[in-house]
Amino acid sequence: MSPNRLRRGGQLGAPSGFSLVELMVSVAILAILLAAATPAYNGMIMNSTATQYANNLMASTMLARSEAIKRNAPVSLCVSADGASCGSGGWEQGWLVTCSTSDQVACDSAGSGTLVIEYQRAAKAGWKITEAGGLRSITFEPSGTGATAASLTVCRATPSVGTQQRVVRISATGRPSTTKTTDSVCL
Repeated sequence: MSPNRLRRGGQLGAPSGFSLVELMVSVAILAILLAAATPAYNGMIMNSTATQYANNLMASTMLARSEAIKRNAPVSLCVSADGASCGSGGWEQGWLVTCSTSDQVACDSAGSGTLVIEYQRAAKAGWKITEAGGLRSITFEPSGTGATAASLTVCRATPSVGTQQRVVRISATGRPSTTKTTDSVCL
């Protein structure tokens, strides 16, 4: 035998692989790291979802405002569960950007029909989007101003209330803004 292959104690070759003890220690460390990371990951998912809904509200608000200016007619942002008409209930069931029309092509404030410009689907189960004053519709005039100021809160209501919330404020001039809050109440 070659002297290079001999180890102390006269054993041949080097052992390969892990012992059972080493493997169990590695699995235990991995389990501890996963247990510590899971709550942070859930918080990151909640934060991302709240931001997504707030951004969708901001985009729809800006679209309604710009369409009102472009079409020279009032355009509304309103609650809608069916995607075809304005309704009642919470904003989490979805919303529309819409205007009155006579011919289903152009906005016409005297029209009796409804032209849907954009439809936003309902939020995931457990999420709430509420307006502080109970508004179900926000109308933008051809000048781009809103008829009234609004404050929409995006939060997770179930299975437990999340602390990452977003508040989308629409000023009386029609400009939207968003802020991050950490309120522990979701109404």
